[in-house]
Amino acid sequence: MIKKQIERSEIIRCALCCDAPCSAACPKLDPAKLIRSVWFNNEGTAAGSLPEENPCIGCLRPCEEACVRPHEVKIAGLIEKLYDKVRPNLEVEPPLDESRLETTICGVPIENPFLLSSSVVASTYDMCARAFEAGWGGICFKTICSFDIHETSPRFSAITGSAGTIIGFKNIEQLSDHSVEENMEIFRRLKEKYPSKFILASIMGQNDEEWEKLARLCEENGANAVELNFSCPNMADEGLGSDIGQVPELVERFTAAARRGTELPILAKLTPNVAAMGPAAHAAKRGGANGISAINTIKSVVGVNPLTFSSAPSVRGQSAVGGYSGNAVKPIALRYILELGKDPELKGMHISGMGGVETWSDALEFLLLGAGSIQVTTAVMQYGYRIIEDLKSGLNNYLAEMNISNLKEIRGQAADSVDESTDALERDTVIYPRFHKDLCIGCGRCMISCADGGHQAISMDEDRIPHINGKKCVGCHLCVLVCPQKALTPGRKRVPKRKE
Repeated sequence: MIKKQIERSEIIRCALCCDAPCSAACPKLDPAKLIRSVWFNNEGTAAGSLPEENPCIGCLRPCEEACVRPHEVKIAGLIEKLYDKVRPNLEVEPPLDESRLETTICGVPIENPFLLSSSVVASTYDMCARAFEAGWGGICFKTICSFDIHETSPRFSAITGSAGTIIGFKNIEQLSDHSVEENMEIFRRLKEKYPSKFILASIMGQNDEEWEKLARLCEENGANAVELNFSCPNMADEGLGSDIGQVPELVERFTAAARRGTELPILAKLTPNVAAMGPAAHAAKRGGANGISAINTIKSVVGVNPLTFSSAPSVRGQSAVGGYSGNAVKPIALRYILELGKDPELKGMHISGMGGVETWSDALEFLLLGAGSIQVTTAVMQYGYRIIEDLKSGLNNYLAEMNISNLKEIRGQAADSVDESTDALERDTVIYPRFHKDLCIGCGRCMISCADGGHQAISMDEDRIPHINGKKCVGCHLCVLVCPQKALTPGRKRVPKRKE
């Protein structure tokens, strides 16, 4: 794997336009697609798609003039970096054959591991059809139920990063507002038009009979598998949603009810609003589940207006605890995937992982910890179905570089590198940070953080050059993380002397 050469910060002013004017203005390249690939950590594929000669040399840059933020995105400079820094270091040509991405979910073939997760992004025939046309391997349809669903307005809120992009997303949305019959008709139409695509039907019942009936209907109308929604934080009244996922006895009972209704594979979608997911997962297995989906959204409160004293989203001055998602929850999701993937009692069960996936490398982390398929919602809500292009090509390119022929070879390969406790970690070796003076701009951020949040081991000389005091440095690497220039990396080690 080559070192990443271009940071998202270099193109942060790009609006990732629909029908981007920059591409319309360029007769030789698709600048918008190149930028999007870099944005989604897929610069290798971007560089590999370029023609032999750089067409930007001598060009008047109509792409930058046509940009909705004229000349704020240095498109020609980005392309130059792809030619000069990325392309010469490509280990393989980006592969066109996507057969490495083929896998199975509980024995059912799927052309790639990427599915839309059960949510608004997979809630109508038209939306699912467009996702299939874009290249998604499957969809988990928005949860089907017999409840009277009547949504609020507004129902979304978000936390944004310093660049304005969404890093955390809250919703108070509920389940499908179509009737069961309407949703069954959608399944029939999708299966007729897209017979090779994977349809995972998410359901939620109010009692044993409903769970059984909904599972049976989904099988009769073309679903490939059924997902039991035991985890929606916005349907927690009277023993629904995440209330079920917190009670293993109910998980087992309703899984068994759904199993009576279908011979299709069953995945139990479990809540992260528990101390450990194992008890509910074991209960689902006892009830007849073939796999686990995790995680659903995390119960949250996002934002309190200092003038109105109301939280977001505010519905006539009132809000509610809702589900939190987005890239910010990925570390929490990975923790649960690790728990499930390492549990010997769950060996052989399929794990469909989700929670903060935006890029192919996000998805890879889930696979390496034990997931067998990947579901995505929030990134699609922010960027659209088009992200599947970089999810597939980025993961495919990684597999080719690593000479890996299929996803099964990497599933769970990182699980043993992570322990549930820090007690087992070696504590005597110190890895000192190393300064790269050619990158350092002398801002002093490393010194401030070390002084006020570390061990007072960094000083600055009169020329604004930082220096490390090896006697004080403990190798915590706070300075490595805060440096805005990436001018610090792990350096030499101090290894403890062996005892005679």
